[in-house]
Amino acid sequence: MLLVFNDQAHYSKSGITEGPGVTQKVVSLVQDNTTMKAAPKEGFVKGLKEELKKVSWTSREELILCTKIVVGATFSFSLAIYVVDLFVRGVVNGFHQIIRLIGF
Repeated sequence: MLLVFNDQAHYSKSGITEGPGVTQKVVSLVQDNTTMKAAPKEGFVKGLKEELKKVSWTSREELILCTKIVVGATFSFSLAIYVVDLFVRGVVNGFHQIIRLIGF
């Protein structure tokens, strides 16, 4: 924490004292920091609307095409996983049947 007394800066944790030049800079930084105010909500909403106008939105046709691609890819991958699962299940059941016939 910085304390300013008689044109000198005092650092409370380290006990370091600096000259008047540093104090003026610190005081000006503190003054600059106190003049900063929070933007009102109306300004935030206005800025948000302006930024959203800058966004490059996809067209309806492109959105529909991409949706069809995603649904088709999801269906294809799920079908492929199902087929692989059936194959692995058949192999495991086959080994199980062979082991039962051998008598382990």
